[in-house]
Amino acid sequence: MTASSRAHSFNTAAGQYAASRPSYPSALFDLIEQFTGRPLAGARVADVGAGTGIATALLRERGADVIGVEPGDAMAAQFRTAHPEVPIVRGDGNTLPLADASHDLITYAQSWQWTDTGRSVPEALRVLVPGGALAVWWNTTAFDVPWIGAQHERIADHCGVKPTSRVRPDDSDAVRLAGLSGLRVARRHVRWSRTVSLDTHLANIGSRSAFLVLAEDDRRAFLSEERGRLREAFPDETVEETYVVDLLMATRR
Repeated sequence: MTASSRAHSFNTAAGQYAASRPSYPSALFDLIEQFTGRPLAGARVADVGAGTGIATALLRERGADVIGVEPGDAMAAQFRTAHPEVPIVRGDGNTLPLADASHDLITYAQSWQWTDTGRSVPEALRVLVPGGALAVWWNTTAFDVPWIGAQHERIADHCGVKPTSRVRPDDSDAVRLAGLSGLRVARRHVRWSRTVSLDTHLANIGSRSAFLVLAEDDRRAFLSEERGRLREAFPDETVEETYVVDLLMATRR
């Protein structure tokens, strides 16, 4: 299965994605403000790969003048329904439909891995104003929580992907950005958690690209077995999900 197929698979479950995916902690946006040396309030921000607008809405709540950039039909439609007051344009990180030197900050929440960094990095630098910043982040697995680590291995095995034991599989993005002349790069991790129903937790798992490209019967079988396992661990069917946000930031010196 190609990366492109996985990237576009989200359009088959846009509503599920919007309803079940985790948000992001306020500490994440505090770190971005500290790194850039300016408040998000009033900043011109482009949220690329905006999806259903989870991060976009939080940026707007901080006072940012934000626009969403999203390639997927269904995801963009869900975005417009949930956030009719926020502009959204169609496009992706490899070819941004934005003017040169037009934004103070470009963000990628859960979407940087779907870009070709040989194209997306120059595009981000083109669109940023002098002194502007790029912020890339992911909600990643808290491997030190035993049940979460075990579930991660089951999911990887079922989907035929290699399980990892680190916050991110590798540091190639940080190394690549740090190697570009004139860029200052920083990486931070933010731990946080949310409490959700078992149904929401399973819907979150089912909204991942590795699952969405599987046959429907295959997905249902795994999630049914997982429900049984988790009922033993969480008899009240309330699940505390723990995440580690992996944040990568870059700006011109």
